[in-house]
Amino acid sequence: MSTAAAGWLQAGLLVLALALSYRPLGNYMAATFTSEKHLRVERVLYRLIGVDPEADQRWSVYARGVLAFSAVSVLFLYAFQRLQDHLLLSLGFGPVTPDQSFNTAASFITNTNWQSYSGESTMGYLVQMAGLAVQNFASAAVGIIVVIALIRGFTRARTDRLGNFWVDLVRCVFRLLLPIAVVSAVVLLAGGVVQNFAGTQDVTTLAGIHQAIPGGPVASQEAIKELGTNGGGFYNANSAHPFENPNPFTNLFEIYLLLVISFALPRTFGKMVGDNRQGYAIVGVMGILWVASASLLSYFESGTKSPAALAAGAAMEGKEVRFGIPASALFASSTTLTSTGAVNSAHDSLTPLGGGVALFDMMLGEIAPGGTGSGLYGILILAVVTVFVAGLMVGRTPEYLTKKIQAREIKLASIYILATPALALVGTALAISLRGERAAILNPGAHGLSEVLYAFTSTANNNGSAFAGLSVNTAWYNTALGIVMILSRFVPMIFVLALAGSLAQQKPVPASVGTLTTHRPLFAVMLVGVVLIVVGLTYFPALALGPIAEGLA
Repeated sequence: MSTAAAGWLQAGLLVLALALSYRPLGNYMAATFTSEKHLRVERVLYRLIGVDPEADQRWSVYARGVLAFSAVSVLFLYAFQRLQDHLLLSLGFGPVTPDQSFNTAASFITNTNWQSYSGESTMGYLVQMAGLAVQNFASAAVGIIVVIALIRGFTRARTDRLGNFWVDLVRCVFRLLLPIAVVSAVVLLAGGVVQNFAGTQDVTTLAGIHQAIPGGPVASQEAIKELGTNGGGFYNANSAHPFENPNPFTNLFEIYLLLVISFALPRTFGKMVGDNRQGYAIVGVMGILWVASASLLSYFESGTKSPAALAAGAAMEGKEVRFGIPASALFASSTTLTSTGAVNSAHDSLTPLGGGVALFDMMLGEIAPGGTGSGLYGILILAVVTVFVAGLMVGRTPEYLTKKIQAREIKLASIYILATPALALVGTALAISLRGERAAILNPGAHGLSEVLYAFTSTANNNGSAFAGLSVNTAWYNTALGIVMILSRFVPMIFVLALAGSLAQQKPVPASVGTLTTHRPLFAVMLVGVVLIVVGLTYFPALALGPIAEGLA
């Protein structure tokens, strides 16, 4: 079978698996967050933390719950790393440095999972399991329940209540993420991913060289790493490491895991608003952008005419031979369109325009399908902007799902859209303008700018993947990128919850002959246009100086 045919087959199997999961998983998530019953284990947990599960919270109280829980999580994970040498299963590793502890804590709490360290030589098993892996569950759950609160804003009327943060969080972890992660870990284990508590093993290679091979509880962390669109690898090589991703089957399964919840959430949205067609429209837009990205990235990687690629027969630098170009391009596109950040190839070794596609994927706000929850609330914000633009075109007050989009709603949506690009571009400008930080750029010229731009775009969009060639494990970069991750995660969330509260207080507006139908192809095309023009072109000057200039050269 040719490489191209193998690529098409993998993509087809992935689309089929996602399509088969769309309805059952989407319906299950809708039932999970609309059920009035509490499981026994959940009631015990509510009593332990002193939560009234029947209490309904205003958007501001819900937001305080998000912020308070996340702040405590940051402090806990920071302390966990600083005290590592006193913990069990530390493998003899000392405490993580203060700036790197802050960066890692901010990274995992914000679902970014940016890593400026090598996992196998920095973190002990207990920190990996009870610290990083636990936050993989928690941060993914926070993203999902924020979009559930936004959906309630569309479905509720004349109320200032959006649900209970603690109930939503517990249900998301115990009813959704944990069961799927356990099954997925078993599948990965059967596929060859390691799962043990063995320390480093000294082996002699075929070349007669002694090499230290680390083991670890990898399969359990790998499952939630992909399922929760986290991306933090147990090893420095991430999903390119044979212990994390041994073969083409596990590679395809991991891509499926990082896409499945985000692609199923539009079904949950349609189910909860009482119109499944709305979900089909949203998932259709996500699918169009995902297919376009995967196709372009694969084309640039397989169709390149650079001298090195022609000499080697393909652009295989930085790619695993067991995956090849199609599977590497599919993984790279999927991981940058979600807030995953896991990689099975070196993104810095992508062709200039291929790397530009990966960078542009993140610049879109990672909405196709995006991170768990964050992708859906991101595209719903853009849907609000779309109906507003359509209303201006026909001279009517815009409406979306029986709610009027007025000055307050569009202001909140506009600030949400501007927040992330501002953080990414200001951070890049600071890094380029400071002499010491310019020294961290190992590749001069357009590619050096691309590396800095990629770092701040990745952290601002809570992705976590990176271009190599940039020395980011410094006090300045660890601190600056940590601040960007925190602000870009929670500032937009506050505006999403404020928008949900504003929508919930409105009374429904009956549809009329002038109401824009938001489940038809016309709306989908308009939404794609808003995504590309309003969001994508914000970064165009920076792209022109970086990957576009490099590609044209």
